[in-house]
Amino acid sequence: MSVVAQFEEGLGHAASEYKAAFDAARDEPALRAANARYTGPSGIVTKLLKLMPELPKEQRRELGQRANRLKEEIESELAARLASLAHAQRAAELSGPALDVTLPGYGVRAGHAHPLTRVKHELLDLFAGLGFDIAEGPEVDLHENNFDRLGFPPDHPATDMQDTFFMQQPPGVSPRATLLRTHTSTVQVREMLRRKPPLAVVSAGAVFRRDDDVTHSPMFMQLEGFMVDEGVSFAHLKGVLTHFLRRLFGQNVPVRFRPSYFPFVEPGGEVDVGCTICRSWELGPRECRVCKNTGFMEILGCGMIHPVVFEHVGYDPERFTGFAFGMGLDRVAMLRYGIAEVGLLYGNDVRFLAQL
Repeated sequence: MSVVAQFEEGLGHAASEYKAAFDAARDEPALRAANARYTGPSGIVTKLLKLMPELPKEQRRELGQRANRLKEEIESELAARLASLAHAQRAAELSGPALDVTLPGYGVRAGHAHPLTRVKHELLDLFAGLGFDIAEGPEVDLHENNFDRLGFPPDHPATDMQDTFFMQQPPGVSPRATLLRTHTSTVQVREMLRRKPPLAVVSAGAVFRRDDDVTHSPMFMQLEGFMVDEGVSFAHLKGVLTHFLRRLFGQNVPVRFRPSYFPFVEPGGEVDVGCTICRSWELGPRECRVCKNTGFMEILGCGMIHPVVFEHVGYDPERFTGFAFGMGLDRVAMLRYGIAEVGLLYGNDVRFLAQL
């Protein structure tokens, strides 16, 4: 069969069939599906128009005009049918039963605070009860507040681009001038620059790091606290944190301190609590991917504030001492509510959050 004959046969079939196909469609989706068989990307008329370059020149204009007229006719019929359906639907709504505005409305389920918000407020309340002031700070801060004044060496891995989200700067400004804070210790610097000892301050908020696994998230909530005065020792730090953790998780939860390194404290340590997911200290050794079968989960870092930090904020390190600590609120929420994966706290799945 020649291309011309194929073209004319296709036009004839489309012209004789499309109205019957439209008549069989009872709703808008069916009507649009019927239309797609003719003028859609793979429709009959569309395929015929793609044959135009193969037609003889002397017949190309006439056949092309016929195909375009048929396409416009089908599209016009579709618009008319859609308008008729909309009119019939509106008429059915108007002629149906009247709306009874005296009927009671549907009940609205009462919501509650997000578990991270609840943990944040609970922890702040606990420290407020111990005499700590509550402070806030910006999430976008200066490089010197986030690193330099806390005693981080310029080549410390925590300042690397792979660990930190730096903000884009205009030409002529250091590319590391500002950043999304990697810890709430920036509030410690801001408060010590603003106030003189004695002081005890706690702060909580969002921080940002390029971490993403079962127990880490690129954005997470952290709480930071510190105390500065004459004669503050590691014994004060241990007493405050042990009291705080047992108030939070119960008097029987095991608490252990381990030595560790942080640039802005000396000596430094990490504090672990018994894993509340597997509760191996009560139930014996069990498989647990959260604590990696150790029975303990790291809850916070702490230590005595380094004299270098005092020098950067104008405190006399020979006169004053102090301690600082920081913890992830998501870790606390995981232990408090028995959540095995940190991503659940940030997924905004109401089915999950409603259970907490």
